[in-house]
Amino acid sequence: MVTMVAVDMADRRSIPFVSLLAALMLAVAAPCVAEAQDTAPPADTAPPPAQPAVEAAPAAPPAATSDLPRYTALSLIGEPKFGPDFKHFDWVNPDAPKGGVVRFSVEGTFDSLNPFSIKGVPAGPAAMIYDTLMSGSLDEESTEYGLIAEWVQFPPDYAWAKFGLRPEARFHDGTPITPEDVIFSLDALKAAHPMYGRYYKNVVKAEKTGDHEVTFTFDMVGNRELPQILGQLTVFPKHFWQAQGKHGEPRDLAKSTLEIPLGSGPYKIKEFDTGNRIVLERVADYWAKDLPVRIGQYNFGEMRFQYFRERTAAFEDFKAGRADIWRENTARDWSTQYKFPAIDKGWVKKEAIPTKGVARMQGFVFNTRRDKFKDVRVRQAFNYAFDFEDLNRSVLFGQYTRVASYFDNSELAAKGVPTGRELEILKPFEKDLPPELFTTEWKNPVFATRDDLRKNLAEAMRLFKEAGWEVREEVVEDADCGTLCKIGRAIGLGSAKTQAVMRNAKGEPFVVEFLLGNGAFQPHVAHFISNLQKIGVQASIRVVDDAQYEQRETNFDFDIVIDSFPQSNSPGNEQRDFWGSAAADQPGTRNTIGIKSPVIDALIEQLVQAQDRDEVVAHTRALDRVLLWGHYLVPQWHNPYEWIATWDKFGRPDKLPSLTSGFSQIWWVDPAKEQALAAQRK
Repeated sequence: MVTMVAVDMADRRSIPFVSLLAALMLAVAAPCVAEAQDTAPPADTAPPPAQPAVEAAPAAPPAATSDLPRYTALSLIGEPKFGPDFKHFDWVNPDAPKGGVVRFSVEGTFDSLNPFSIKGVPAGPAAMIYDTLMSGSLDEESTEYGLIAEWVQFPPDYAWAKFGLRPEARFHDGTPITPEDVIFSLDALKAAHPMYGRYYKNVVKAEKTGDHEVTFTFDMVGNRELPQILGQLTVFPKHFWQAQGKHGEPRDLAKSTLEIPLGSGPYKIKEFDTGNRIVLERVADYWAKDLPVRIGQYNFGEMRFQYFRERTAAFEDFKAGRADIWRENTARDWSTQYKFPAIDKGWVKKEAIPTKGVARMQGFVFNTRRDKFKDVRVRQAFNYAFDFEDLNRSVLFGQYTRVASYFDNSELAAKGVPTGRELEILKPFEKDLPPELFTTEWKNPVFATRDDLRKNLAEAMRLFKEAGWEVREEVVEDADCGTLCKIGRAIGLGSAKTQAVMRNAKGEPFVVEFLLGNGAFQPHVAHFISNLQKIGVQASIRVVDDAQYEQRETNFDFDIVIDSFPQSNSPGNEQRDFWGSAAADQPGTRNTIGIKSPVIDALIEQLVQAQDRDEVVAHTRALDRVLLWGHYLVPQWHNPYEWIATWDKFGRPDKLPSLTSGFSQIWWVDPAKEQALAAQRK
């Protein structure tokens, strides 16, 4: 599953993973996180161990379920930290003042207020107007606490899950949230985006089984994460989406819209200017504001997002004090661009906040739908041409660690060679896997010395040659060679300019384009290209605007893009969208690579049905190893810190959560600091 963690939307483009990633990709604040009813056993009882994962026909829930516990919190890793009687999370200030304005400078644009559709470029902040059945914790991975749902109930074989809705849950128009809304939401999400169809693939029926109860039936047993991925379900108002729009048109969650939607979350959309600005205002009578999972959170009275087409302009807006927070994602700028007067005077605070969790895989992603990248040796050769060590020194200021796993910085990462249970999992696929997978530890090439550079580029050329490509030295036009130069060369006093060109047996050159959505990565790509050119690859960079980039990536119109694949400590159903064959050719999928591998498909399904933590770890390591040996991307780097700069007007809890700074969710405007800052700036 995808852990629901809130990070800030201030500097991230929106993607339609709202309820699944809960802002891990979107940013700002995912709905975060009650009580058992009287006849149920203690609600903080740990969920029962999973039974053997066996495919089965849908099983209807029994008529009597009073003997099953009702859980107010769920975790796939150990037990939830907080029991049913907790007052508030220990990473909030329960007395945090409400109100004030926070201003964000955002790079990008938007033409839709619906972040759940594959159509349009959505405004990421729009996700904050919605609540989900359950809510994640900023301090616990793979853990959820009841929000719209007060409790959840399921049998030992996980054949179904029943959610008890809070009677007090309301949409912003005062309408109660009902089982009908929940059922509508599941169906609407599946229709709105193919990603949700894959994520909720095993949920085959949703039905009202009580005045405030919804029961979901699954097409399999033994999948212990299904109750939790349903806990991530965003709930929409059926009466709003089935009514006509303000101009008489039928509303449709599958379409983009600029009509302000109705939500139930801590904020609502106050106003917007398409592509330029969006303003959220805190809902004063928010139905969940006094729940333990909401106390001390969503404190800003108003959040204003100003959009910029270019990152430099957005940062200048922050430096000038027209924005209050900046989240940095470029090591070069973090090291060199924070020397302006407001920093020197102490008006702006610069912090590196440590975070933990699985390090996301980020890399130069190949579009394997294109013939040039279908040979694994070609993809591997690119990695041998990527000198991370020099890039880290010269461009990244030594701030990063190279990623070496799709689940790096966790127990899920494949290490050494496969042994034990992992080897048992991989053995049935041995004939379809490279022999090296079983005998050699996968590692990135290292460029520690000049000799390493020479050896690695030679290995890259060897791999290209095996794949049918060979380097030729060819004469090229020399623009710097004038008349005298040409005469000299004609009489043997000079030689023509040559360059290495990689060609196949047909004489076609190897040409590749790196597609970027902004210019921030140009120095990194240019560094990579310098080595590719040495081995004859004709590489170029194309920078396009945000809307065009999203359109081209959505429709797989690229050679190489930079992409990242955030993971939780309990991977499962979402892996279908990352690597599954069914997702490879569907626009908008997270399978940007275009992977179609029966082995990977089988490993994903086995992981989804993993019976316990040991099985999850073993199957994830097996999947990680197969992905690594597929050389589907050139791994980049990760940073264990959240780089953040703020104008000194905010307060925050003494203890921050471990997974994120939680800026938009748990910080607040400090009136005294704000007044002092205003006085100093006069």
